[in-house]
Amino acid sequence: MANEFDNPFSQLNRNLREVPPEMRQKVMNDIAIAKLILEMAVLVTSNYASLFSGMFKTNKRN
Repeated sequence: MANEFDNPFSQLNRNLREVPPEMRQKVMNDIAIAKLILEMAVLVTSNYASLFSGMFKTNKRN
């Protein structure tokens, strides 16, 4: 029964087919948009820790 199934890792050594250029361009554009969104999210949320620490910091008066 085990001989009926092919090993899926044996398919890793096979040659890959070439991707059409328009599909490649679409994937690259989607990746660029995802990177842009990620970088903007990091830009907006990166200073929350310092913002909260500054808000809750109390100045001691003598």
